[in-house]
Amino acid sequence: MLKKIAILLEMIKFEHTVFAMPFAFIGAFLAKRGVPDAITFLWVVLAMVGARTAAMGFNRIVDRRFDAANPRTADRALPAGSVKLVEAWLMVMLAAALFFFACSQLNRLTLLLSPFALGLTFFYSLTKRFTWLCHVVLGVALAFSPLGGWVAVKGTLVDYPFALSLGVLFWVAGFDTVYACLDADFDREAGLFSLPSRFGRERAFRLAVAFHAVAFALFVATGILTGLRWPYYVGIVLTAGALFYQHLVVNPRDLSRIQLSFFTLNGLISLTLFAATWLSLVF
Repeated sequence: MLKKIAILLEMIKFEHTVFAMPFAFIGAFLAKRGVPDAITFLWVVLAMVGARTAAMGFNRIVDRRFDAANPRTADRALPAGSVKLVEAWLMVMLAAALFFFACSQLNRLTLLLSPFALGLTFFYSLTKRFTWLCHVVLGVALAFSPLGGWVAVKGTLVDYPFALSLGVLFWVAGFDTVYACLDADFDREAGLFSLPSRFGRERAFRLAVAFHAVAFALFVATGILTGLRWPYYVGIVLTAGALFYQHLVVNPRDLSRIQLSFFTLNGLISLTLFAATWLSLVF
């Protein structure tokens, strides 16, 4: 049983929860102007874990045919047969149930928004079949993280800094565009849509740089709009460095260090911005 759970967690790359979770915390901490109470914090964590687990499980299920045909992903759990389809569906349903239950324990607006938020993450998994804007759709889905954290604490969208969600949208669209370069040739042959398969890696990289420039400006605007103090801007400087460095170490002709760009640096960005927000509110 433990081995099967470990395989399921590896299948959905559970450790990548680090991308979205800190932004949910940022929304919650901004709403409280400090640290939320322990019970609210716990339900936010469980809601995020449930949502991401359900979304990634659904993604692996609907993409299993393409994963099996793609040499880069053929060894994933479903196409390799180490996880049965029924087991994957069971994980998705249990995770979705956890998400909805956690939302129900927070407030009415959180519960009302929950089907739309989870439905959007499911919808993203289908978008590569018909639009190269799939990276933007993923950004919209993850942009619900800080908004959800805010609503979980306040129960309202009044005074919510939408620049934060827009920043997450363009940040995610940027790094997902870069990551999609790994499968540009396969996507083109398989009839799948992405910015790299549609416009080529060179143009896709330029678009990713533009997305990240917009994201950075929006993160700065978030600090201004919410009155955050100097620790936040220290985090902003570190974020700028991480954004610049990931475009320095990966380019259209050399994708060998894309894992450093995709996971390490972007995980660092989300954690840094959360820590900077927290410290700003404390000081």
